[in-house]
Amino acid sequence: MPRRALVVIDMINTYDHEDAERLRESAEDAVPVIGTLVERARQASAPVIYVNDNFGQWRSDQDALVKDALAGEHASLVEPIVPDDDAMFVVKARHSIFYETPLEYLLRQEEIEDIVLTGQATEQCILYSALDAHIRHIPVVVPRDAVAHIHKDLAEAALRMMQLNMEAEVVEADEVTF
Repeated sequence: MPRRALVVIDMINTYDHEDAERLRESAEDAVPVIGTLVERARQASAPVIYVNDNFGQWRSDQDALVKDALAGEHASLVEPIVPDDDAMFVVKARHSIFYETPLEYLLRQEEIEDIVLTGQATEQCILYSALDAHIRHIPVVVPRDAVAHIHKDLAEAALRMMQLNMEAEVVEADEVTF
């Protein structure tokens, strides 16, 4: 099996932004599943990479983002998936995990051949990241129960697009292997 990494997208979040209420509702279902995947990846010694929006805070880093999220009203959505000391962390400013980030270089350095995308939002950051992985010839797995959405109908369409147009393997989280 190719070396696989778990990628956790935008889950270090205070949920105090536009559309946060709908996203939170979906995240409440996804967080326990993501937490289980993180634990399974750690047990299998598979890399866990957090790629997180900096929310326009240009002096932020992993510690600052985690601290703010854990101090917020919705810390319960962050606590189960806090990065451990072995996790890698990439800060992004746009929707795609690849856009102007060192992620592609990191994947090559770590000899990672395919990625499992989890996190939020399915119809935005997950979709755009899957497309960017596809054009880089990086195979993608998307566990449908480990991604959160703002708009359910758009999320379902996005998952279908990823599967049909980007050759993503869309599965249930318990089908993911590391």
